[in-house]
This record gives sequence, structure tokens and C-alpha cells, in this order.
Amino acid sequence: MKTYKCRNIRNVALTGHGGSGKTTLAEALMFVSGGLDRMGKIADGNTVSDYDPDEIKRKISLNTTLSYAEWKDVKINIIDTPGQFDFIGGMHEGIRAAESVIITLPAKDGVQVGTIKAYKEARKLNKATMFVVTKMEEENSNFYKCLEELKTSFGPSICPIIVPFDKYGTVESYINLLEMKAYKYENGKATEVEMPASENRLKGLRAAMAEAIAETDEELMMKFFESEGEDFTEAEIIKGIHDGIDQGIITPVVCCSAETLAAVDKLLDTIIYMLPSPDERKLEGADADETKPLAALVFKTVADPFVGKMSYVKINDGVVSAKVDIVNSTTGESEKFGKLLALKGKKQEEMIEAYAGDIIALTKLNANTGDALCAAGNEKKYEPIDFPVPCYFKALKAKNKNDEGKISASVRRLLEEDRTLSYEHNHETHQRIIGGLGEQHIDAAVQKLKNKFGVEVILEEPVIAYRETIRKKVSVEGKHKKQSGGHGQYGHVKIEFEPHDKDELLFEERVFGGSVPKNFFPAVEKGLQESIVHGVLAGYPVVRLKATLFDGSYHPVDSSEQAFKMAAHLAYKAGLAQASPCLLEPIENVSFIVPDDNTGDVMGIVNKRRGAVLGMTPVETGLTEIAAELPMAETGDLATVIRQMTKGMGWFTMEFARYEQLPSNLEADVIANAPKFSEYEG
Repeated sequence: MKTYKCRNIRNVALTGHGGSGKTTLAEALMFVSGGLDRMGKIADGNTVSDYDPDEIKRKISLNTTLSYAEWKDVKINIIDTPGQFDFIGGMHEGIRAAESVIITLPAKDGVQVGTIKAYKEARKLNKATMFVVTKMEEENSNFYKCLEELKTSFGPSICPIIVPFDKYGTVESYINLLEMKAYKYENGKATEVEMPASENRLKGLRAAMAEAIAETDEELMMKFFESEGEDFTEAEIIKGIHDGIDQGIITPVVCCSAETLAAVDKLLDTIIYMLPSPDERKLEGADADETKPLAALVFKTVADPFVGKMSYVKINDGVVSAKVDIVNSTTGESEKFGKLLALKGKKQEEMIEAYAGDIIALTKLNANTGDALCAAGNEKKYEPIDFPVPCYFKALKAKNKNDEGKISASVRRLLEEDRTLSYEHNHETHQRIIGGLGEQHIDAAVQKLKNKFGVEVILEEPVIAYRETIRKKVSVEGKHKKQSGGHGQYGHVKIEFEPHDKDELLFEERVFGGSVPKNFFPAVEKGLQESIVHGVLAGYPVVRLKATLFDGSYHPVDSSEQAFKMAAHLAYKAGLAQASPCLLEPIENVSFIVPDDNTGDVMGIVNKRRGAVLGMTPVETGLTEIAAELPMAETGDLATVIRQMTKGMGWFTMEFARYEQLPSNLEADVIANAPKFSEYEG
């Protein structure tokens, strides 16, 4: 594999709505540039990017994949990211590693939610952006409608570069506005043809381009006004657009057909001439200078049960080679890699070294996603990658009992490569809980467990961890008396139970006259502590309870700590049953971020689900944050509902707030469906 210097590298993340043609475009870029012998198809399951068995089956991208194209002595690193919202974590990884973000949108569909999300994330991270209008070969494709939607959605920075001439509904030729030349394509090969007679439209597009270019430089602006809008030279146009993209004031638009390969060569030209090289953007506080000490970011991890861990690495400064001593600045540990690779999907090509600006893969590192790899003495740390937080949860149960012990280790390997998953073993409910961004996300994780690690699991609904408490004060006694030859057992207590404002049991004593000797007080408290693990209604833990030992009796021979523990337990069972017991349910603080048009709908959902809206705050143009409280029992399908309601534009985060009394009309159902808890054994 040839080694490239920084100035001859372009790093692009392919992003956009699901189904907008990213993977097919990546395939076309590699094929047209000569990197592939044949063009793969998603329908045939043989594309470079979608090589995972589950991706081939679903015919969508589930993972971020790395490949490259070589064009006119420039290496274009292509990070193909998933478009489905359940797998949007891949978009965050890919955008973080690239200097430029290419956002695809189909010619017949125009701007979609995924288009907007990708653009916002790219702008947030100060990346150069470019739109590619795809699928120009399809019926009802309309480039100029897309162009108007782009201008409406993203403002005056939109600047068309390659446009179609489609007088009779189908594209007859592609026009390069930089050169003012038209090209016809056959089997991906371009032939220059006569410019079409659509003078007014083309002149308007060219004039708009000139105006955008004038904004990038004072001298160009002066020339533009002095010549009353007359054209710039081709060199001035290329430099102006390149500088405008780098400054974030020009967003170029190119159209092509990845399926027929039409205008893909023009897109490759646009990438290498217009998009910035790593040393021009200087992201992550780096200079992209190979002469400086090594500083690199692990932006993705792939866990493979056979190959081991593979890390996708963006080199910000310096050189990666076997000669460089690498320190993981995040952990402080030294790192040794197995192989240095250039990836083309699953195809691996070994490299001896790689320079600043390049994106590579390293095998057998201990590093995780987000870690900084540096030369010894040059330790740096990077801001963590901003991943979406899980909001959809299911319980995992092994299909085969022999796999029970393998679940946790296998899921943790998945968490290494997918930071939008979460996992915990809830020892209270005895369930393993996996969290993700939606139903499809969890389903894909289950398939990975099976395909990668040979662990088959069944999904169940998570058990809600309810609590029990009491609402009134009672006094009861508990007597444990047993005679069976030899020493018997005798313990007798009188205890007052009452509500308390703290979750932990508060135990006090006010025994007078030695009716219960002091040495048995700890046994009484221990008996109560063991008892409150299970309540009397449904067996859930008891909270907010105060117990006061005020009287009792003992036997000088038969009394023991065990006997008083049992007496306390008997008093507990009798007392709680009389003290108006009730169930408490967990309440979540929920923060919704939704389009302004959906705020009423979300408030309706909160109210319908026994929740309360606490406030609303505008967070950015068109989006509002709604702070609310919701019972955990009402949040199971919330991720699906919010996504459908907002067409993917809305999301939310949750965190536990407190326990509140469950409405009495719901108690019977919760009690009937409560897990079977083991009885107190004393």
C-alpha cells in the first residue's frame, strides 16, 4: 500500500438519511478510481462497505466502515456511516474523524431528517460540508427541486457545481459550472457534448456561484463589483470555492448517479480540488504535521472474536510505525499494535508506516474508542466523542442455560465497538439489561451476539423495581417460641412501626426495665434489616420505615440472637400488613428535544402517561426542550413513539428522580405480575 503525505489526503465521511445512497456511492468512487475490478450492489450483498452478514441480510448499513479511493495521486479516505437513526452513533464516529462531510440526498426525495441531522453535526464540529444529490437515474428525480430545498433549509451558502440538463425528464448531460462544459456518460465514461440551450438557468447558477466566490476574498469582491458581476477565471473560481468551503461560507452541491457511474468522476475531482486537506483544517488542536511527535485519536473500535480488537485511528500529528513508542494518554499505559493496515471494507492491506492526516487501522491495541495515542512525553487528551444516550431497554436471557456465563463478557465486547449501547446486571431484579437507541438497534445487537460470539439470547421486558412502604403508625408484637427437646427458642418483641422520610430503615429502642436485654438489640435490628428486603404486598424492598423496639420478654436459657431475629421478622410481617402498606414506583426525569411543531403532541403524551410537564426552553432554531417527569413503567416504548411523532428529529434522555406512590387502581395488576421472590429464612 502506497504511503501518502498530508497534503495529498482527503478524509470524507459519507452521511445522510437512510437509503440515500451512501454505500453505493462509496462503491462507485472506488470503482471509477480503479480501486475495484467490479462494482458491487447492495441487492447482491457484495459491496465493499456492507460486509457484515446482518447488513447483507437487512440491506442497510449497521456499522461505520473504512475504505479508500486513489484519484490523481490523492488518497481519499472514505468513512461510510449508517443512515438509520438506530445506528446514528456511526455518524458521530465518522464525522469526528473526517475533515469533510459529504451529505447524500436522493434526487426524488430531497431534504430529509437525516440530511438535517448530518449537516447540524458537521457544523457543530466545524467540518467542511458538501451535498451530493444521488440517484439521478431514477424516475421522478428532480435536482432543481432538491436545490431549492437545500437553499431553504441551509441558507445562501449552497453553491451548485455539477448540475443536470434534464429537459425531457431524464438526464441528457451533466454540466460542470466551473468549466461551463457539458458531458454525456456511457458506462461511466464521459464524453464532452455541446452545451445545452438553457441559457437563463445556467447563467443564473453561474452568477450565484460568482457572488458566493466573491464573499470569500476582498480582492475577489472588489473585482466582482468593479466588473459588475462579470465572471472570474477558472483558477479564481476553484480557489474561491475551495477557500469558501474551508471557511464554511460555501457548501457545494454536486449531482451524480452512482448506479450508472454518471458524473462520479466529477465528484472525485470536486473532492480532491475543493475539499480541504487535513493540514488546512488543523482539527483537534493539531497541525497535521508529520515532523511533530505522534498524536492520534481512536475513533472506532471493532471487536472480533477471532482477529481480536481492531482500532480505527486518525493520525493528527506525527508518524505511526513499529519504531514509535506509543502511550495511551487516556490510560497512561504503553501500547503495542499487531499490524498497521489500510482497509477497504473487510479487505486489509499491510502498511509499514502512515503519516499525519491519514486514517488507518491498528490491530491488538488495548485502547478504546475516544482514547488518545501519543508519543512518549507528548501525552494529549481529546474531548470525548459525543454519542447519543440509550433510551430503549430490554432484558437479555440466555436461550441455552450453558450460555448464561458468557452473556456479560460477550455484551461488553459489543460495548467496545458500539458506544450507544449500555449494559447492566440488575441484581435486584436478577435481569441483564441492554440499552440502545431503538428496537432495530437492540435486535442487531442480539444478532451480533449470535453471529460473532455464538451466544443466543431471548429478549424480555425489563422488570420495574418497585418499592413498598407504609402510611400509618402501628404497634405490634412478635413472639418466636419453640421447644423440641434440650434448649428451646424464645424471643418476644413489641415494635412500633411508622412512616419515615428516609429510604433506609431507622431503628431505635426505648426499652425500660430490661424486658429485652441490650445484647439482643442488634439481633432485632438485623432481623428487621433482613426482613425489609421483601415487603408484604408484592415482595419488593421496603423503604421509608422507622421501627422502635419498646418492649418484649426473654427466657434466661432459651433466648438467643436467632430467636430474637425471628421474633422481629414476625412483628414486621404483622405490623406492615396493618400499617396501610402501599407500592412506590420509580419516577424518571425526562428531557425531550423536539421540533417546535411537536411540543403540543409531546405534552399530550406526558399527560396521558401519568406524567407532568415541568417547563419548556428553546434550545436552537426550531427545537424546544421539554422537561418532564414520567413513571418508569410508562417509558418502555417512548423511544419508538417520539421518533415516529417527530419523524426522527426528536430525542430524549432519562435519569432516575425518586419514588412516588403508585395509584391504588394500578396496584392489583402490579402485585399480580410481580416476580416470585424467595421467602425470608431467618
